[in-house]
Amino acid sequence: MSGFKNFLLRGNLVDLAVAVIIATAFGAVVSTFTNWLTEQLPDSTSEYFSNQPNSLGAFLNAVVSFVILAAVVYFFVVLPYTKAKERYFPSPPAGTPEDVELLRQIRDLLAGSGPGATGAVGGSHAGPPA
Repeated sequence: MSGFKNFLLRGNLVDLAVAVIIATAFGAVVSTFTNWLTEQLPDSTSEYFSNQPNSLGAFLNAVVSFVILAAVVYFFVVLPYTKAKERYFPSPPAGTPEDVELLRQIRDLLAGSGPGATGAVGGSHAGPPA
């Protein structure tokens, strides 16, 4: 059972499923908008579009359906998935990036305050003139 849990929570399975659902719903929005727009254009090929729902109402219906579907997917899939992922696989604590830590060590060594430093690097430099 833990292998299945790892498969669901560590991979991009949920991200991919959400992307497919949202893309399908958005495809309907684009399709109905295109149908409505082509209805508005004067064209001699209007007989090709006669059997498709070409109205502003169909477009608005697709937009509302998309928003409702996006809300359902977010609140019933994405939020629980995120909470479960943080519960079972917590993100590492925020710390100093490795390159910044290395730069700090170099700075401390050059200033002579680092561990094992015996003085300034590059000769005897007593600091700025007084």
